[in-house]
Amino acid sequence: MIYLDNNATTQPAAAVFEAMQPFLQGVYGNPSSAYSLASESKKVISDAQEDVAKLLGASEPNEIVFTSGGTESDNWAILGALEAFPDKNHIITTRVEHEAVRKICQKLEHQNYRVTWLKVDEDGSIDLDELRSALCDKTAVVSTMLANNETGILFPVREIGEIVKGHSDALFHVDGVNAVGKIPIGLNETEIDLFSLSAHKFHGPKGIGALYIRDGISLPSMLIGGGQESGRRAGTEAVHQIAGLSAAARLAADLTPLDAVRKLRDRLEDVILQTIPNTWLSGTSDRTKRLPNTSNISFENTNGEMILHRLDENGICVSTGSACNSHDRTASPVLQAMNVPYSRAMGSIRFSLGRYNTTDEVEKLLAILPGIISELRSIAGNN
Repeated sequence: MIYLDNNATTQPAAAVFEAMQPFLQGVYGNPSSAYSLASESKKVISDAQEDVAKLLGASEPNEIVFTSGGTESDNWAILGALEAFPDKNHIITTRVEHEAVRKICQKLEHQNYRVTWLKVDEDGSIDLDELRSALCDKTAVVSTMLANNETGILFPVREIGEIVKGHSDALFHVDGVNAVGKIPIGLNETEIDLFSLSAHKFHGPKGIGALYIRDGISLPSMLIGGGQESGRRAGTEAVHQIAGLSAAARLAADLTPLDAVRKLRDRLEDVILQTIPNTWLSGTSDRTKRLPNTSNISFENTNGEMILHRLDENGICVSTGSACNSHDRTASPVLQAMNVPYSRAMGSIRFSLGRYNTTDEVEKLLAILPGIISELRSIAGNN
């Protein structure tokens, strides 16, 4: 199998599996208990906070709170900010956010909250002047992603944070789920207040993530119960998963393997765009403004789901860049927001490489793909 869908999830690293095992067997103490068996679990949690803080460039380990993943972290950041500012009812986000942000904001629009949806251009970039104009004294939170999960496009979060803090007292939340482990983060050099991550995006286990809460910010809890996580998130900690996240964070701190990933991505992208007719890159061609592992390529007048299935038959895993279904055949909201024509959006494929991909795997894809596209276009009468 050739796995080229690393923005969806990643293969857990061997070191992650090894780190989790003791806490699924002999070391099972509840970290809230007072005896020595529990102290081992408690130490894993504090060590993991340090590892994640180092990975993110946070100032203090206690700024890290563990969650069930990116969705909970995103939801908590937005809902917590609104609860922290009960006199404010305005949210600013973008039209290309992940569903974990987009859908909670859509729900809040039906609950008397006002949401400003920042537009993006055809390159996938936001207009910072539009952000500046949208900020007001009723703005509770600005929520943007760092890296788009479909296109890999990077948002200028440092500049965004400076604008937010220079023109309002709103909290600034960043969904960093698809960026961690791929690019440097450096939170202590930004104005970011809240930052979401998920372990399974950088070779950790599923079901565990974290929310960075800048020191000095009091974010109301979403979960009510015990006093775990210094009273910020109730519920007995999933120690085995936290141990896995800790191991993954240590591995992800070394970005050296991403140099090889970038070269493979560039090779894949160049060959496809140069050798297969009527193919288009979704988003900016400036690779410094995209994740080093991601290419979203549209095969015009070709069905993305059919491409995906044909590649799957050949043992290659990718993702379609469109949320296509048999009922309404609508294109991805991200590609719609970027004004990608329907004929291209419906043939969009996301290739997202990872640390374990090889040159041979990319060359196999490049050998197989042209024939698949030619065949599908011939069947559809588009050759």
